[in-house]
Amino acid sequence: MEKTKQGVPSVVPRHVAIIMDGNNRWAKKRLLPGVAGHKAGVDAVRAVIEVCAEAKVEVLTLFAFSSENWQRPAEEVGALMELFFTALRREARRLNENNISLRIIGDRSRFHPELQAAMREAEALTAGSNRFILQIAANYGGQWDIAQAAQRLAREVQAGHLRPEDITPELLQPCLATGDLPLPDLCIRTGGEHRISNFLLWQLAYAELYFSDLFWPDFKHEAMRTALADFASRQRRFGKTSEQVEAGARA
Repeated sequence: MEKTKQGVPSVVPRHVAIIMDGNNRWAKKRLLPGVAGHKAGVDAVRAVIEVCAEAKVEVLTLFAFSSENWQRPAEEVGALMELFFTALRREARRLNENNISLRIIGDRSRFHPELQAAMREAEALTAGSNRFILQIAANYGGQWDIAQAAQRLAREVQAGHLRPEDITPELLQPCLATGDLPLPDLCIRTGGEHRISNFLLWQLAYAELYFSDLFWPDFKHEAMRTALADFASRQRRFGKTSEQVEAGARA
């Protein structure tokens, strides 16, 4: 595997998506309340952002709160919402100073109006930044995303602007929450679990999957660099044979 002079792999994913798992188990192992793990996870977010910035990744999408997470204990959900609100207010200025644009995807309707306002303010503050995009998936589910894209196309059909037979994967993809961004090249999940848990179901069709046994608060700079190095060592075939990919690279 080739590396640049700075030690960054020469083949870097344009879009990295991460399922940040293991916060509760990290806290439980230390006899701490679950929210302590989520608070500790903020440092891991900063570390991963720094590595992605140095590697020149274009988009980083973090799965912060799934549509299924509302089923967790009310105390934990409330603490998560408070942490999210505080982090938005505190980190948005830092992101803007580092030329990082913040986007939030998911169904915002269930969040408190004050939190929705904080989301809009953070996005507006960082809107002019172009170093790379940090995308937070909050109250997000891959099935919800595909359904809302289908609804958008159904309304076009209902209005007479589109025929059902005209609907193709290429037409649906821009209607997804990430529709104007490159598809994820690499999906990382921490915490030792091996599933994608309703995250970016459509978008991950050809992403490379990387699983780490580290709990999210322990997934820092070196762990992220190791994941990027592993990605650089893989051959991405997209349905082709190895020989076809190699012949295309030589052409």
